[in-house]
Amino acid sequence: MPVTAIDARTALIVIDLQKGVMAMGGAGAFSELIAKTRLLLDAFRSANLPVVLVNVDGKPSGRTEQNRSLAGLPADWTELIAELGKQPSDHLVTKRTAGAFTNTDLEQYLKSEAVSQVVIVGVATSMGVESTARHAYELGFNVTLAVDAVADLIPECHANSISRVFPRMAETGTTEEIIALLESRIKQKVST
Repeated sequence: MPVTAIDARTALIVIDLQKGVMAMGGAGAFSELIAKTRLLLDAFRSANLPVVLVNVDGKPSGRTEQNRSLAGLPADWTELIAELGKQPSDHLVTKRTAGAFTNTDLEQYLKSEAVSQVVIVGVATSMGVESTARHAYELGFNVTLAVDAVADLIPECHANSISRVFPRMAETGTTEEIIALLESRIKQKVST
């Protein structure tokens, strides 16, 4: 479903744009994602709306077919990339699972900010982004995904999330569409 509205208290959630994850894609692999995310960050910050920056530090316990070792990663792999321009007003969430809600303060923070809608961007489309979106939906938030500001190293997984999963639990749109709705909401607020 295309994006139809931006709620008065909408938060931007940026998933896993950190040094170690960005390095996995190789030089320039995520440049468009980073540029689109920066546009959204600027728009949300200008509107004084909540911004949540999420990084991953660890992994959940348990067996999986693709058990990935964290050994050998550089010491700064969890640090957010500089392009995000982290601000003191941004809320930082460190997760150890795919989704940003499990065993973190994210739900509590969003509720304390009276947030009713979340816009989610980041990597990986089929893991961190999708897991966070599913959980937000289950908690009753209106969920919007900026489809040009999410990426995955596995194209088939990205395509499946965008075409089959996201439309069932969220509104989807481009960065430009989301910013246009945000700017329209601000103009309405100023004129009333």
